[in-house]
Amino acid sequence: MSRPDGGFTPGQIDTSRPHPARMYDYYLGGWDNYEVDREAADRLLALAPETRPSARANRAFLRRAVREVVRRGVRQIIDVGTGIPTSPNTHEVAREIAPDVRVAYVDNDPIVATHAGAKLTNAGNAGFVLADAREPEAVLAHPVVRELIDFDEPVALLLVAVLHFIKDEEDPAGIIRALTGALPVGSCLVLTHGTGDFTSGAARSADAAYRNATASVSLRGHGEIVSFFDGFDLLEPGVVQVPMWRPDGPAPAEDDPARAGLYGGVAIKRTHEGERNTA
Repeated sequence: MSRPDGGFTPGQIDTSRPHPARMYDYYLGGWDNYEVDREAADRLLALAPETRPSARANRAFLRRAVREVVRRGVRQIIDVGTGIPTSPNTHEVAREIAPDVRVAYVDNDPIVATHAGAKLTNAGNAGFVLADAREPEAVLAHPVVRELIDFDEPVALLLVAVLHFIKDEEDPAGIIRALTGALPVGSCLVLTHGTGDFTSGAARSADAAYRNATASVSLRGHGEIVSFFDGFDLLEPGVVQVPMWRPDGPAPAEDDPARAGLYGGVAIKRTHEGERNTA
């Protein structure tokens, strides 16, 4: 598990079309992207300048959420749609609290796979799976996941900035049900999702920027995003703009652009149907 799954060829790395993972890397200030990614990202930034601070706020949310689930005793994580490695990565954050945490990283971009051995799986107790969230059964059945993850013990499933790349007709709620159905009681769901609730024209801007990308964007409203947590009990403060979820310092001002782009939440799988966990 010290190297990424090798089921691809260099020709599968499509540098002719923007890829969301590489655009996200650019928003975060990374260098693992191509001109086509930067051009598409710059078009979105021109229309929606809040995209970059929102992406950084999303990454900060990931760190806080991972710390929370590990403090709750979870020692295994499936990070779906991990994206191009950006330190501190999930395993690095988790192991600051518990060095024995195991992490299975999943992404559908071969470029992420090329970085996995050096930046994600080199410390042991971590593996990488080249797979797509749209095929949840394949993700769960993958040998790397099965070797790392004990489905008799609580698991944290991370779907951070992933589901807005899943179209309605691809059934994002069904994908979540398939992934979480394998998780035992006490497992955690960590999820963020892009929204147009706070910016007029956000959906049109995103559609234009991602039109020729390898995945389009489907921004969704608060109610639909909350419904993705069905079967789980949300921790306080619920599904909120990502900088407002248990911030490390003072909450950002209402007009802070980082608040505009994404909702996020963390939830615990219910003990029994109708019985709620306490936050």
